[in-house]
Amino acid sequence: MTVKIVTDSVADLPPEVVKELGITVIPLVLRFGAETYRDGVDLTPDQFYEKLPTSKAFPATSVPPPDAYAKAYDRLAEEADAIVVVAVSSRLSATHEVASQAVGLMSKKCRVEVIDSMTATMAEGFIAMRAAQAAKDGAKLDEVMAIVQKNIPRAGFLAAFDTLEYLRKGGRIGRAQAFLGSVLKINPLITLKDGLVEPAGRTRSRAKAIDHLYDFAAGYSHIEELSVGDTACPDEAEALVERLGAVFPKERIYRSRMTPVIGAHTGPGLLLVAILGDK
Repeated sequence: MTVKIVTDSVADLPPEVVKELGITVIPLVLRFGAETYRDGVDLTPDQFYEKLPTSKAFPATSVPPPDAYAKAYDRLAEEADAIVVVAVSSRLSATHEVASQAVGLMSKKCRVEVIDSMTATMAEGFIAMRAAQAAKDGAKLDEVMAIVQKNIPRAGFLAAFDTLEYLRKGGRIGRAQAFLGSVLKINPLITLKDGLVEPAGRTRSRAKAIDHLYDFAAGYSHIEELSVGDTACPDEAEALVERLGAVFPKERIYRSRMTPVIGAHTGPGLLLVAILGDK
């Protein structure tokens, strides 16, 4: 039985990984007023962050159209016996629901299993990578699904924000809204818990926030995959990669500029560490 893996652009997977593992990525939709872009396809991260400060319209995001999934399923059904979809947290986005609904739009017969990753960014990406590697090695559908479920609780991230305004405007702020009333300048730390945005601490300086990102990684007893992502603060990200070389091989750390759909909800200045491993 041949199994193929599908995920969405929030997984923030590097193009070379997508190609090597044969993962199909469905882009979410980004809007600047009347202008519409497919995430990471029609608008690169560099183009997005150049556009962000000059645009009169606040960026908005939406789920992929159902036919984007249905067409991908039909194409994959020509070479696969089953499809596993690793979706961004259903508590953050309706993408999981759309991916499930699209199964009914297929013109070809193929079993499709849609799994809620309960996370986002490269934490979601690492889960999809594990599934794709297993499928590439010949694992059967049930084995691939078991690998996904096993790795969901092993994938996580911690992010240092420069501002929570984008999360607030995008309606994704969750329990981190408690930070908004602070009269002091803070550097909030955010994570996901049970698929929802959760506050993970706050510091009075950016340097202290970055220390927390390092400590987050250093607190793992075993790390299998590690990624450092940023939204328009590459120098800080590169410095953090160098520092994290003390706890994980530097040459194996993935670097991400963060897909525009993520940037639309975080704004510039986000620094994020995603990990697959055991605490």
